[in-house]
Amino acid sequence: MPVVKLLLVGGAGRVGTFCTPYFKEKHALRVLDLRPPKHDGVEYVEGSVTDPEAIKRALDGVDGFIWTVMLSPQGGSVTTQDVPTILNNYEVNCKGLHLFLYLAQAAGKKQGVYTSTMSAHYRERAPYPSGRLYDQEELTALDTPSVYGLSKGFGELICQYFARHFDMNLIALRITGPRERESFLKERLETHKDRRYGRPTGSRIFILDEEDLSDAYLRAVDAVQIGHGRFDAVFIAGDETEEEHNLSKARRLLGWEPRSHRYLTR
Repeated sequence: MPVVKLLLVGGAGRVGTFCTPYFKEKHALRVLDLRPPKHDGVEYVEGSVTDPEAIKRALDGVDGFIWTVMLSPQGGSVTTQDVPTILNNYEVNCKGLHLFLYLAQAAGKKQGVYTSTMSAHYRERAPYPSGRLYDQEELTALDTPSVYGLSKGFGELICQYFARHFDMNLIALRITGPRERESFLKERLETHKDRRYGRPTGSRIFILDEEDLSDAYLRAVDAVQIGHGRFDAVFIAGDETEEEHNLSKARRLLGWEPRSHRYLTR
C-alpha cells in the first residue's frame, strides 16, 4: 500500500525540520511534537510521545511513520551523565518508543522507520581486519559508554521485540553527524585540501548532509512496505569512500549511498 500521509514523530526537532522540505515532495505530512513544525503545509498534533491520547490522535489517518525523537544526545565515547540526561533519554528512547509502537501496531500501522545513532557504538574501538571501524551492522557491538547511545540501542531492541511479537516491519537508521546544507558544506570544505574524506578535521564523525539523510529516510519508508515481521538496522553516514563504515547494506536494502559530496567544488 502506498504511503500517502507520513507521521513525523518529533518532527519539529532539528532533524525533522531540515528533512521536512524533502519529505513534502513525496508525502503529505503530520507532526507529533510538543512544539509546532516550522514549515507551512504540515498537519500538527501537539503532544508528547509519552501521552497515549496524543499518540492515538497523531496516528489516525496516517499510512506510515518516521521516529525522529532525540533528547539530550551525546557522542559514542563519553560516560558523562547526570540525572536529567538519564531521565530524558530513557523517557523518550525507551518508554516513549515502546508506548508509541504498541499503539501504532494496535491501530494497524505496522511499517515505520526508527532514528537510531552511530553513537550506539563505542567510537574508540579497534578496526576490523578490513580497516573499518563499523564493518557489519549485525556484528558491530552496541557497546557505547554514553547513556544516549545506550538508550538508543535499547530502542533498537524494542523495535526487534515489536517485529518479532507484533509482526511490525521496522528499519533503524544508525545516523551520524546530521547537518543542514550550509553547515555540511562549510565543514567539509574545511576538512582536507583535497576534500576526499567526510570527517571534519579534529572530529571523530563523518557528517551527513540533509539531502542524503532525507533520501535515506524516504527509501526506508518504501522498503518497510515489503514483507512483514522484520527489523533491520542500517549504517547511514557521509562516508562516501567507506573509510570507516561499510555501507553495503544501505546500498543493497535501500539503494542508498551518500551523494551530497558532489556539491563540493574547489
